[in-house]
Amino acid sequence: MLRPRPHRILDAHHHFWNLSSAHYPWLSSAVDPHFFLGDYAPLRRENFLPDDYQEASRAYFVAGTVHIEAERDRDDQVGETRWLTELHRATGLPSAIVGHAWFDRPECEERLLAHLESPLMRGIRSKPVTAGSPREMEPGKPGTMQDEKWLRGFALLERHKLSWDLRVPYWHLGEAAAVARAFPGTAIVLNHTGFPWDRSPEGLAAWRAGMEAIADCPNVWLKVSELGLPNAPWTVEGNRQVVREAIGMFGIERCMFGSNWPVSTLRASYETIVDGLVTILGDLPENDLDRFFYRNAVTFYRIAPGALRNNIN
Repeated sequence: MLRPRPHRILDAHHHFWNLSSAHYPWLSSAVDPHFFLGDYAPLRRENFLPDDYQEASRAYFVAGTVHIEAERDRDDQVGETRWLTELHRATGLPSAIVGHAWFDRPECEERLLAHLESPLMRGIRSKPVTAGSPREMEPGKPGTMQDEKWLRGFALLERHKLSWDLRVPYWHLGEAAAVARAFPGTAIVLNHTGFPWDRSPEGLAAWRAGMEAIADCPNVWLKVSELGLPNAPWTVEGNRQVVREAIGMFGIERCMFGSNWPVSTLRASYETIVDGLVTILGDLPENDLDRFFYRNAVTFYRIAPGALRNNIN
């Protein structure tokens, strides 16, 4: 018997972009040959705006969303936040914003303060320098999570009550756990289920070790998001194990749903992902499903009731 769909959703991870009014290098000029889902040409063809999101998610009541920086031109980091704030005023979306700032740059605090002029600003996603594989790791390089300049900038997050959206391959999760332990007052959320890209027994064992290390840090939460693989469709059976294991490590009280829309369109529809997660989590109590799909994200990102949409049905 199928569980009913969630009666409300707070999507904790998605992107908007307007290719006609702003520059997104990865979408507009340079093609990333190492993109984790392979060929992403469909994403480069058109804008993605609130009306597009609402059309994709029309089968559900989405009470609000969290916009994660979309790698807009790094000379226009604050411009993205200002644009999103105006989008919210016009459309009600997004409900909260996670912007970008380079932690290892001298202007880091200046950028944070400029972002904080928006009442929707809640956190920063700034990707540290990472390696393409475990064999290529070089801890301590400039921009890595051991770099003194990077750590000084990171320390500013707690001062300004901003969270960190952590996005690294699973082989860097042990290093990220060291950062989380060094800054216990900073709220951190791991993106994309820790990227379990290698589903072989050996790959899952390495992913599991990193996830256990980061889950042991009470200030780190988890987004069950972007389970897509380069050469496979999104399926319940393909993702059941990693979803159940990840939630088992963190506990349902620290897990939240994120669609990663529209990037996830490369592998699945919105319905495939949401209904698939409902199936995978079908034995959980209704209260836990509401925490996962809605309440945990509202709590983590401190989303005010006034920033959410009401269900008038």
